[in-house]
Amino acid sequence: MYNDSEKIMANRLTHIYTKTGDEGKTSLGDGTRVEKHHLRVEALGNVDEFNSIIGLLLTTNIDREKTTTLKKIQHHLFDIGGELSIPNLRKIDDEKIKFIEKNIDAMNKNLPPLEEFILPGGSHEAALCHQARTVCRRVERSLFRLNEIEKINAVSLKYINRLSDFLFVLARQINKEKNISDTFWQKNI
Repeated sequence: MYNDSEKIMANRLTHIYTKTGDEGKTSLGDGTRVEKHHLRVEALGNVDEFNSIIGLLLTTNIDREKTTTLKKIQHHLFDIGGELSIPNLRKIDDEKIKFIEKNIDAMNKNLPPLEEFILPGGSHEAALCHQARTVCRRVERSLFRLNEIEKINAVSLKYINRLSDFLFVLARQINKEKNISDTFWQKNI
């Protein structure tokens, strides 16, 4: 069941172009008009870019279980976008954090302990995980900047922090499954 703010957002999709943003302002999901460079809009754009990279990762050759997990994460990211677009909306909860942590723990238990830093690389899929991880960190920074002036869902901040860890472990897991070594940082090279 939609609340009033979510109905506004759902009804906005009838026209793809509205011409209402031509002067540098855009509407949030609740109808509030803000500058396109507002921290909330910047954070929303970063979440959208991050979700797009997850979508790109989904076009690669990864197994069904990882695909299912990543698709669920995409929906969670869209929910975070909804929270940003409709101030005071809460869609991310502790169960979603537990979902990410459970996946991290399951993958990490089969990986060798880290003895050195890892550079982005290895397989194509792992490299995309690392790219997604770095954009996830940008999302996190933009959410914390926004949170300093307008409080947002604290659980979403935790979720994004866990998600970058998930992507790091996922990159290592994918490389292991493909028998491709992680690229370790070498001192004094």
